[in-house]
Amino acid sequence: VAQSTKGTAVADLEVAVAQSNAYKTAVTQIGTTYKTQIDQVETRSQTLEAELNVLRAKANEESKKTPRNQAAVDAAVKAFQDKSAAAQRELGQLSQPYEIARTYVVDQISVRLDEAVKAGMTKRKVDLLLSYNPQIVLAAEKNVDITDAIVAELNTLVPNVQIVPPAGYQPGQLMQQKDQAAATAGRAGRPGGPATAAR
Repeated sequence: VAQSTKGTAVADLEVAVAQSNAYKTAVTQIGTTYKTQIDQVETRSQTLEAELNVLRAKANEESKKTPRNQAAVDAAVKAFQDKSAAAQRELGQLSQPYEIARTYVVDQISVRLDEAVKAGMTKRKVDLLLSYNPQIVLAAEKNVDITDAIVAELNTLVPNVQIVPPAGYQPGQLMQQKDQAAATAGRAGRPGGPATAAR
């Protein structure tokens, strides 16, 4: 078994991004830059949770009554569900500025993730890398997990990132731009493809 797994490793790429210095620094900066919005969401979340607890208790109370009035139970459950959905929408809108900033940070790091993975695999002499999933990977020796090697490469490739997205930024936009650039470069490099434009 030891011989058959030579050159094979696992890595958790989400963890690698989250453990990178650029991500950790950016999260701290987001906490400072968007403190007002974060505090507002926290306060509003507590208020909404208290309101939901009242509606939840009313629904439970209605369901325990004898005789049971199903219409009253349904109305109480619907009131709770409607309030819960409205609360999620409201908190989503309030948290949008810093959630978009966090997404922008992840996108900037993810653009270089392929390079980090390849460099980590090369340095650890890995031929096959599996995405670490506890439900699939039942057991693995510590030296088979190269997540830390990928983190080290990310720290070199992406020492820092911006936390304020440009106007009109959409989540995933940076990866789309990278993919489009790679596709364009691939077409330009093929025989008969358009010549690469002078830069």
